[in-house]
Amino acid sequence: MRILICDDQDMIREGLTLILNSNAEFEVVGAAEDGAQAIDLIEQSAPDLVLIDLKMPIMDGIQATESIKRRFPQVKVLVLTTHSDDEWLFDAIRSGANGYLLKDAPSEDLFKAIRSAMAGDTPVDPKMARKLFDYVSHHKPEPDARFVSSLNVRELEILRLIARGFTNNAISETVHLSEGTVRNYISTIFTKLNVSDRTQAALLALRYGLVNISDL
Repeated sequence: MRILICDDQDMIREGLTLILNSNAEFEVVGAAEDGAQAIDLIEQSAPDLVLIDLKMPIMDGIQATESIKRRFPQVKVLVLTTHSDDEWLFDAIRSGANGYLLKDAPSEDLFKAIRSAMAGDTPVDPKMARKLFDYVSHHKPEPDARFVSSLNVRELEILRLIARGFTNNAISETVHLSEGTVRNYISTIFTKLNVSDRTQAALLALRYGLVNISDL
């Protein structure tokens, strides 16, 4: 797996390069000091995944992730940061990040998170997962008009089923549509919410009140 590191601290970049290159599964193909440099390096080095910090000069990790997912949708983006605030997590998800890990995680957890992100999952650091669950459990936001108005009734219905963990086949049977039509609806939902997978869609649906914890 070809990895590009993006962090504004020299020691972090050098340390991550040593750690990742020590594992035969991974090859570090570049290291950037900020988001803008990372985007330039993606064009040159064609990584499979970008390991990115959040708070950086010139272009931060949130802005960079949004740009990367728009310009290079095939490239996975895994956040690796010290920031454990809820807002950082939600902003990262909203920008299209494929996972969120804290820098105090052991090396093996980093390896697992990279493998998981490359497999299409959305790995979240256990500490952040607990905070996310607590947030969802105690906050009942009013539906955000921007998202409600962007999705039609059928799309909202399918989004709620996605949040409940329904497979495409189960959604198809529930709403009485073909699986192909369901896949088209899901693709449209992902585009409107600016997400790349079902986990991100479900988290945003919870964040913006499109589904309730009782729906899960």
